[in-house]
Amino acid sequence: MTADQRETRAVAEQPSPALRTDTMAYEVATDLRALRVFVCAGATARGLPVERVELLALAVSELATNTLQHTAAGGRVRLWAEGDQLFCDVVDQGPARVFGRGMPAADAVRGRGLAIVEKICDEVAVLNASEGTVVRIRLAL
Repeated sequence: MTADQRETRAVAEQPSPALRTDTMAYEVATDLRALRVFVCAGATARGLPVERVELLALAVSELATNTLQHTAAGGRVRLWAEGDQLFCDVVDQGPARVFGRGMPAADAVRGRGLAIVEKICDEVAVLNASEGTVVRIRLAL
């Protein structure tokens, strides 16, 4: 799948992962380094190639930063693999994210984070769940 063919979907509901997941909560900006370490270790253990591990860490960091900027309670990250795919959920109590808007201009002060996530992940889905807003990203192993 090419970068231009990557798909973004809004899904009303989708079941939680059935397989074992690793979960980490984060509540303050200082937790972002620990969150990136958690994501990198989990992705590496599941076989994600090194160059893609760094992309996943960037995507999760951008989503977590969005959570910290727009919610009061922080969030959680879940990481798991199914077959040859790695999934990562960023869960918070914030409003649904809007994807598919394209990359803002280079001189834009804000708004590039979600566009970056969309560019570097194979799929991005926004799920409305009883636990809050879930942004699910997928990368092929």
